[in-house]
Amino acid sequence: MRPITFLTDFGLEDDFVGTCHGVMKRIAPQVEIIDLTHGIEPQSILQGALVLANTVPYLPEGVHLAVVDPGVGSPRRGVALRAGERIFVGPDNGLLIPAVDKVGGVGAAHEITNRDYALEHVSATFHGRDVFSPAAAHLANGLDLTNLGPAVEPGSLVRLELPQPEISQRRIRATCLYVDRFGNMQLNLTRADLDTCGVEPGHQVEVEHSGDRYYAIAARTFADARGGEIILYTDAYENVALAISNGNAAQTFNVSAGAEIRIRLDP
Repeated sequence: MRPITFLTDFGLEDDFVGTCHGVMKRIAPQVEIIDLTHGIEPQSILQGALVLANTVPYLPEGVHLAVVDPGVGSPRRGVALRAGERIFVGPDNGLLIPAVDKVGGVGAAHEITNRDYALEHVSATFHGRDVFSPAAAHLANGLDLTNLGPAVEPGSLVRLELPQPEISQRRIRATCLYVDRFGNMQLNLTRADLDTCGVEPGHQVEVEHSGDRYYAIAARTFADARGGEIILYTDAYENVALAISNGNAAQTFNVSAGAEIRIRLDP
């Protein structure tokens, strides 16, 4: 039996997550369900996609159920995608593809249309419970992907357009992709980008947002900075982020996902 990992924007205040667990356990009583997170910001497909892509190399092979679905009830497809020994289940809105690409790309894709593997009554607003959870549980039980519905051409799957940074030897124009619960701001930069610009631990840079400028220090860890200092660092997933030692960078900068961040390398 394949384990199921479960990522959503449902939060934990309501019954949504527990109900989906119940649906899966009724179909596959012995299945192990790993709750990856249910703290994705509501309707934030990009954040969900990045978190799933960052974490999938650390997850066991199995069924990866992800539901961030602002288009529920619309003509958007529900899909199941095979990548090696992994199967990804969720809406066809770009949520799954970055993670699938991280583990080898789409080997097979099928639309979820077979009502034999959904609940008897399908709500127009809760496909996480009525369509995706049953499909994931049946797949965990060993159902072959092809039974869920017709094959989908991989090239027709929705892909997110990730913003690309502008990088020169003196300046970087980046985008905040998402903010974690500590207020750390993940940027669309990698460690390799900083290496290209010669930014090493101890290097001071100037960070600008909406006309406000701050000095930041490139650091390896939070312990390399004094409390209250802004740091530019590489996080656990090799992404570049801005943080404040013992503080909240997103609140200080008044930033949310999608904000432009300019970094001057020779302040």
